[in-house]
Amino acid sequence: MTTTTIYDPERSRAEPARAPNLVPRRIQEAPLPLYAGSPGFGAAIVAHDFQSVGLTKWPGAFPSATIQLCLNLAGCGRIHHAGRSLELESRSAGFYGPGKSGCEAWRDPDQRHQFIVIQFSRSFLHERLSGFDGALHPLIERLVRAGTRLGGLSESHRLTTSQEQRTARLLRPPVPQGARPLWYQSQVLELMAEFFFERQGETELLCDRQKRLARERVDRVIAVLRGRLAQPPNLTGLSREVGCSPFYLSRTFSQEMGMTIPQYLRKLRMERAGELLRGGQYNVTEAALEVGYSSLSHFSQAFCQTMGCCPVLYPAKTSLPQV
Repeated sequence: MTTTTIYDPERSRAEPARAPNLVPRRIQEAPLPLYAGSPGFGAAIVAHDFQSVGLTKWPGAFPSATIQLCLNLAGCGRIHHAGRSLELESRSAGFYGPGKSGCEAWRDPDQRHQFIVIQFSRSFLHERLSGFDGALHPLIERLVRAGTRLGGLSESHRLTTSQEQRTARLLRPPVPQGARPLWYQSQVLELMAEFFFERQGETELLCDRQKRLARERVDRVIAVLRGRLAQPPNLTGLSREVGCSPFYLSRTFSQEMGMTIPQYLRKLRMERAGELLRGGQYNVTEAALEVGYSSLSHFSQAFCQTMGCCPVLYPAKTSLPQV
């Protein structure tokens, strides 16, 4: 059990860097060290899995001499540095370097948060990556070469199905106990190769271009669905907006997200309905209509399957104090 700081969500969203009247509370969190590093290998891996009570702030979690990669499986959070933010939704990843100015991080309220953080020493990355001039992600290149003086945030990347599977394997290594340090080191190097390098323009390989275009199309579909929850376009309409065939879009989306477009739409609708119910301004019928359901029974069934309880019980359930 560790102590974190929790404060009013509305006020903190408006002024995240100057949140006054912080009220310390305890949440159920047990960070699980998966790999603590070793002499000559300056990387460590820590897993987090907990249920947040309110908007949760992490104090002192960002040593200035490190660069961190967050693989975010569930729950939403954000990291702030020098007036910029890195938004981490479920099934996404991003990296950041605190530098001398430092970072601050928050996790959204009333959610289960599951994420893994790989922490790299800058000297370790400099030793491994200094020979890759021009091939590195621009931020990594700057952070590695600037020592602890410079910090920064990457963009958020949606995790592919293979990346999600790799992240899950970090929790359940498929090797004997004695081989785990070596196995974790290999995973760290593979994650570096996957996230810290960049191919663009004429040097981009065809397979990489296809993967990038697939991710961009999926991101566009998600943005369209989020913006039109009540009246989303059908598969044909979505395919026109992203510029590919309905069959290809359906297959690509399922490969990238691990679920179909209708399944993902239902997930977005139920999450939005939960937000409306928690806010107290909408009753169940109004929330159902707001997210595009004309049948209350169909809405209730979908809500129970997605959120784990009936919509009439949801606000009361999420407001129960955590112990």
